[in-house]
Amino acid sequence: MPSALCQARLVIPFICWLLLVSVALASPVAITLQLHAPSLPEDSVVYVAGSTSGLGNWKPDEKRMEYAGDHRWIYELNANSGTTIEYKYTLGSWAREGADATGKPLPNFSHTVDGVSVVKDQIASWTNGSQPRFVGQVTGAVNYHRQIEYDGLRPRDVVVWLPPDYENTTFRYPVLYMHDGQNLFDPKTSAFGVDWQIDEICTRLIGERAIAPLIVVGIYNTPDRTKEYLPGEKGSAYRNFIVNTVKPMIDQTYRTDASRDGTLVGGSSAGGLCAFMLAWEHSAVFSKAICMSPAFKLENDEKKLKFDYVSTVADSARPNHSLTFYIDDGGVGLEKLLQPGVDAMLAALRGKGYEAGRDLFYVRDENARHEEAAWAERFPAAITNLLSTTADREAIRFTDGPNQ
Repeated sequence: MPSALCQARLVIPFICWLLLVSVALASPVAITLQLHAPSLPEDSVVYVAGSTSGLGNWKPDEKRMEYAGDHRWIYELNANSGTTIEYKYTLGSWAREGADATGKPLPNFSHTVDGVSVVKDQIASWTNGSQPRFVGQVTGAVNYHRQIEYDGLRPRDVVVWLPPDYENTTFRYPVLYMHDGQNLFDPKTSAFGVDWQIDEICTRLIGERAIAPLIVVGIYNTPDRTKEYLPGEKGSAYRNFIVNTVKPMIDQTYRTDASRDGTLVGGSSAGGLCAFMLAWEHSAVFSKAICMSPAFKLENDEKKLKFDYVSTVADSARPNHSLTFYIDDGGVGLEKLLQPGVDAMLAALRGKGYEAGRDLFYVRDENARHEEAAWAERFPAAITNLLSTTADREAIRFTDGPNQ
């Protein structure tokens, strides 16, 4: 990936981990990717880059394709049956990748490995690399807190988005803490150049009085993302980092509603699980959680359990403090691997007395993939369900400055 997207590499390990977990005991299948690119000269050098090591882990110039005549290029790899691979075609860099008729980069190609041995794709246009692919754009005011440290963790940046008119009020605002902070506001820093557009979405919803004004805190990930977002020693350290370092820093610096009712947490994929764990295990701190495409539970093809937070919830008592959960997922590619865990967690929560439409909200988009663009599309539903009541608006407190 291009250097401007170095943060994108931080999300790849978890995607690869999902693939490995789901197919640990499956047999490899030989696949040939065949690209028809009629606009390319026959001597063009074409590469494929994708979500597994066999596809170069998204490096745009590592897996070179072989010319097969008639403007067709092929690449052979082995993948386990049931695996979903995602990939793109490039001419050696992310400045030159497959594009649609308008010149916009194509979305990921996707294939679930089954009995098909040859996968045929076609690309008619390519990005020309004449302009930067990713242009930074942030709506509203953001502040950056650089290289925040915590014992046992790598330092990371924290970005804070402030609601409209923050500087002209004396209100205290609820706060949403989000994982993968580099992906929230700015396409220049986001994985694959697609951000969640949380700045634009919140600005619009606040202007429409659909949600209470809020502060959004984006906590950047690191190369240890997978270990930090999942259960384990480093995961516990990361969650303690948010509770004991990030939240106190934000409450001391900004006019926040520091109460649990004014404190939300959210994330996607492994970050969706991490958001759930923070709320479940720290219900005295957080009152609401956004869990988008969460990895609650994963099994391999022979149903040998590899990861399961559902049983943790089912075997534990319901937290003493009230919690509200928004959970969603898609239906394409990697989302299919996560669906059984989502279904099981919804059942476990209902067994604990959580009720749909009251303190449990679930959305499924059958056509959505496991990617930032899909999470951006569903984010309005997530934040509106959790922060849209009159009571939330009236809960904003007046103050003369930050919390002491």
